[in-house]
Amino acid sequence: MNECLRQLVETFGPSGHEHRVRALIADLVGGHVDELRTDAMGNLVALKRGDGTGQRLMLAAHMDEIGLMASYIDEKGFVRVQPIGGVSPWLEVGGRVQFQNGSLGVVSHDKLGHGEAVPPMEKLFIDVGAASRQDCPVGLGDVACFVQPMVQVGGLLTAKAMDDRVGCAVLIETLRRLAATPHDCYVVFSAQEEVGTRGAVTAAYGVAPDVGLAVDVTLAGDVPEPAVRMATALGAGPAIKVKDGGMIATPWVKDWMIDVAQAEGLPWQLEVLPGGTTDARAIQTSRDGVPAGCLSIPCRYVHSPSETVSPADLGHAVDLLVAMLRRPLPR
Repeated sequence: MNECLRQLVETFGPSGHEHRVRALIADLVGGHVDELRTDAMGNLVALKRGDGTGQRLMLAAHMDEIGLMASYIDEKGFVRVQPIGGVSPWLEVGGRVQFQNGSLGVVSHDKLGHGEAVPPMEKLFIDVGAASRQDCPVGLGDVACFVQPMVQVGGLLTAKAMDDRVGCAVLIETLRRLAATPHDCYVVFSAQEEVGTRGAVTAAYGVAPDVGLAVDVTLAGDVPEPAVRMATALGAGPAIKVKDGGMIATPWVKDWMIDVAQAEGLPWQLEVLPGGTTDARAIQTSRDGVPAGCLSIPCRYVHSPSETVSPADLGHAVDLLVAMLRRPLPR
């Protein structure tokens, strides 16, 4: 699964521009599903049919990553930007980005004002090596993302866009390993999650599932003096969400994940995330409401160029999902 993940994280795909990631995933899952389609929002919807005795399930992981959009180009060819998703300016400075046309740039900032320790977004600029507005290779509205290959750091994996290409990798591997299931499993690789779970909103309406599950990252609380205290750690197993800033997991769906993990002897942990949310919220609030939960991969340094995960957590997440989908629902 590591090679699959490497291909995913190193592929360009900010929100609204996921087409390269979508094409890659379509190639990876094409021989393992019964139907494959792209909807009007750009979601990739893969259907693995059940034996007719189960229910209609939707599993979702988002394809998009945070990024930047060119909003102004000055007379010297420096590019001003606006964020796509939750971009922190202090994590951008000194970093390198790549635009959709392949142009590379270095992120820097204007002189800081009195009392400014971190540059605001309006003071960031990207140096693309241009000498003037006329020879700048970037145009208004062009989008960029971090340039960062996946590397192994000890027993961990580090890259940009782990959020949420790890979820995509988990669902791809789940489809590969799921030989048979009683359920019709609609696996949605969603678009535009980072700007408001937009793809999952429309996908959930179209699929109209009986039950929904998202697979996404969550914060890891195992670093020195974490900004947010979390009872989650890399390598301790996937985290079963209890609550985040946008949803309270349906209790029986949460318990279903716990019960199967215990029955299979798999490591697991619980997640209570103070802020942020996932595609599970979009599924849960679709139509007249859908029972929903989320399986999370603990991740250090979320929304940075060096998001870090444990490959063991990914493997155990796949084991858990395959075991769950082979069984009838508990209710």
